[in-house]
Amino acid sequence: METLKDLDYKQRVQLIEKTAEQFKETSQQHDEQLTFPFENFDKLKAVGYPALSIPKEYGGGGISLTELMKHQETIAKYDGATALSIGWHMGIIMDIGEKRTWNEEKYKKVVRDVIENGALINNLATEPATGSPTRGGRPETTARKQGGQWILNGRKTFSTLSPVLKYAIIVASIEETDEVGEFLVDMGLPGVTIEETWNSIAMRASGSHDVVLEDVAVEEEHLVAFRTPGKKDPSGWLLHIPACYLGIARAAQDAALKFAKSYSPNSIKGTISELPNVQEKLGKIELLAMEAEAFLYSATKEWDQADAEAQKSMGPKLGAVKTSIVNKAVEIVDLSMRVVGAKSLNADNELQRHYRNVRAGLHNPPMDDIVIVNLAKHSLERTDDQ
Repeated sequence: METLKDLDYKQRVQLIEKTAEQFKETSQQHDEQLTFPFENFDKLKAVGYPALSIPKEYGGGGISLTELMKHQETIAKYDGATALSIGWHMGIIMDIGEKRTWNEEKYKKVVRDVIENGALINNLATEPATGSPTRGGRPETTARKQGGQWILNGRKTFSTLSPVLKYAIIVASIEETDEVGEFLVDMGLPGVTIEETWNSIAMRASGSHDVVLEDVAVEEEHLVAFRTPGKKDPSGWLLHIPACYLGIARAAQDAALKFAKSYSPNSIKGTISELPNVQEKLGKIELLAMEAEAFLYSATKEWDQADAEAQKSMGPKLGAVKTSIVNKAVEIVDLSMRVVGAKSLNADNELQRHYRNVRAGLHNPPMDDIVIVNLAKHSLERTDDQ
């Protein structure tokens, strides 16, 4: 089977579309049954997608942020939960390689596993007592030094991708210090268990269960990074979040258009697509989608063209992209359901799934209130400089 790494951009776009199209066949089933779509990830691994965002110097595809977002949007159009889930891996493995935040040999070992075996990785930071890591709570998961090892104990919630993760980056408080570390953990180690707690009405097929660590021993060098409190450098890869919800919105738009062009009640001649009130809603949907797409890809292109120093100033814009697009996506799905009417609430109608899934974006980082306050501060600072 051909792999993405060996293809040009146009061919990669086509292969991702061809691969992701298959996800739509089972998305409703996995949503209803609260099951994980293992087959989707097998298909993505088969075409080499997990390695596509690894920098070329480490043997990966070395694609740009703009291209990654294009692929993520495409996958989300067919299965939002799969797109959001794989997006964490794609962004994290890209970010570590570009910023060189790990020991190089450790990173090389992990990416070799990704390239050769399709191994997947995710950050596990959220906990019951701390809520979202972006709010700054200190982890209750602990790391205790014992000889040449670290002993980890704790529970992580919202552990997206947990059924297929090979590696987890566990955020833990280091005992007897004020430090918080990131520890690379092989999910197959003794003491690592997955409790199937995920029962959300949104992103039901994301496998975001609890991961429990009981006296999990990792080698000393598996402390791969420290987390410092306060302001963090912007992360362009987190735009996979709005890219996902834009893809879901596009799926809802397609469903509304298809319905409008085919539904013909006996009270009118032709289809409802010819009615002014329906056209007004469809026009609003298209306007919102165009604005969202323009904002997303202007930001990714700016990121791709910026040097490391310029990227550090992009935090307010990246947050604005996420907040703007997610809220537009919510509105697009709502308008699409208004076009379709009460039929959109049928359990077997895809729109009700898009409605539930798109709202999950409101709770992905960064949160709207933080974004808006940061934009206010940014505008005030700009005025001070004038």
